Amino acid sequence: MPKAAYAFLAVIAAAALGGGAWLYLRQNTAADAATLTLYGDVDIREVQPAFNDSGHVTAMLVQEGATVKSGDLLATIDDTRYAASLARAKADLDNQRQILDRLVAGSRPEEIAQAKATMDGLEVTYRNNLSNFQRFQKLAPRGAATMQQRDDAKALTDAAHQQFLAAKQAYILAVKGPRDEDIAAARAAAKAAEAAVALAQREFDDTRLYAKADGIVEDRILEPGDMASPATPVFTIALTSPLWVRLYVPEDNLGRIRLGMPATIATDSYPGRVYQGWIGYVSPTAEFTPKTVETPELRTALVYQARVFVCDGREQLRLGMPATVHIHLNARPIAAPPGCGPADAAQR
Repeated sequence: MPKAAYAFLAVIAAAALGGGAWLYLRQNTAADAATLTLYGDVDIREVQPAFNDSGHVTAMLVQEGATVKSGDLLATIDDTRYAASLARAKADLDNQRQILDRLVAGSRPEEIAQAKATMDGLEVTYRNNLSNFQRFQKLAPRGAATMQQRDDAKALTDAAHQQFLAAKQAYILAVKGPRDEDIAAARAAAKAAEAAVALAQREFDDTRLYAKADGIVEDRILEPGDMASPATPVFTIALTSPLWVRLYVPEDNLGRIRLGMPATIATDSYPGRVYQGWIGYVSPTAEFTPKTVETPELRTALVYQARVFVCDGREQLRLGMPATVHIHLNARPIAAPPGCGPADAAQR
């Protein structure tokens, strides 16, 4: 083959290689421009539930590593004193309600009839004593009766009159029934008793500790027989939601990300497993890069903390696990599962 042909083929091969290299670099550059890779650690929230009451722990119903759901019973304390207080409060409420019902119902017909009979009987006594007094008053000046007899008759008449007037007022009160003020006072006392029952019931219910959210038990701090109080945590529970990767965005890349932007997360623990996520939080303030995250050259650089929330890694992603996050700058927002969207995560 002539040398000119070799030269021509060499030129063609060089052009092809150069074109391929240019195309490869362009594609990689475009891919790099559309993806921002950052590194961080898996983070979750932890809670340490405690009893609202004080008492000795009687039962611890879950072990470390157990998965608990919101509303699950976790532990109990001795409820003897609280049960007694509740019973006493309920009895007092029953008494106050009976008093109120009696006042609202008013006087019974039998009570009115009794008051009237007493009034009528005392009126008869008064009329009889008055007649005797009038008789002695006529006889005394003529000597047919002594002045002492007249005075005694007058005293008996006055006493009978007062007793008759008192019985008459009692009859009027029986007919009218209780005063409105007495009914209002009894109603207020019943409400106070209801509040006391509600408080005693709440204190009794507080002898049982329930999970407030889904999570995994990390630590049993107390054991049966220990003294519990509102200031003493009983468990440490890692919440399974929200779950996120805490990472730090360099200042020069801050303008490339925004809330709701989709991302993928990968870990060394599960090679080939990719978790879907989204940017749910970007700190409004800058900080120095944590020394446990970046290289010595970047430890003095200002960064912004961000959180990439994840929904499908609750059984695999653990607290503190290193993760690699690829933020897809040009991708459309992902459709997060119900309750797992950026807005839902921000409210937790």
